[in-house]
Amino acid sequence: MDLQDLIYTKQDHIAILTLNRPERLNAFTGAMIESITRAARDADADDNIRVLIITGAGRGFCSGLDLKAQAESPGSALAQGASPKASLTGMALPVILRHVDKPIIASINGPAIGWGLELALLCDLRIAADTARIGDSHVQRGFVPDSSGQWMLPRLVGWARAAEVMFLGDLFDARTAEHMGLVNKVVPADELWPETMKWAERIASNAPLAVQFVKRSMRLGLESSLEMALEESLLRIRYMFQTEDAREAIAAFWEKRKPEFKGR
Repeated sequence: MDLQDLIYTKQDHIAILTLNRPERLNAFTGAMIESITRAARDADADDNIRVLIITGAGRGFCSGLDLKAQAESPGSALAQGASPKASLTGMALPVILRHVDKPIIASINGPAIGWGLELALLCDLRIAADTARIGDSHVQRGFVPDSSGQWMLPRLVGWARAAEVMFLGDLFDARTAEHMGLVNKVVPADELWPETMKWAERIASNAPLAVQFVKRSMRLGLESSLEMALEESLLRIRYMFQTEDAREAIAAFWEKRKPEFKGR
């Protein structure tokens, strides 16, 4: 797969998407967004992949839109007064990441600002280095979030906290972000990758169909009533009882051993 500004690798049951513009703290470009879109689609379609990790090369996770590159390009969306993300890739990336059924972990190794924060919000779990800085500075630049940050953030941390992040435009250290509920866990920078892999491997060791159905049910549940969520769960349970993984889990329980799930 020919990808620009992104390194895409697979390790056992884990896909790793590494934003690869370290000299610009992984500030995004249209090529990078297109590459993430293609890699995410590939990982979601690969039955061997059970978890996705998104991280950044070098010192940054993603510092947001590369304003310098956009401004210097005469044909760029910024020069023409349009959103780079909307004109180059439509609304594809936020929608695609939102509907990936496999768990996505953001391993935040450095600044996650603006679109970098929005990308992290589109992940299910966020683990941050204690040196990371996180925030949304759109309003300080005369812009507005356009990759679902304004939609995701209130659902994650509540209205008041989201307003604090969005209206002030300040950057927060990782511990403050953890206190807000923006990230799940903060670890020393040199422990970030081992901790990220530990979480990914633990998730990947569970029954993959069950994990994916749970994620889908949670996502649908945010937009549905309790009654609809319960009905959907009953349909899932009936299907799960017929899978090889369910039979393997029961056999492993009685045989007092660790189950070996195959995603079937």
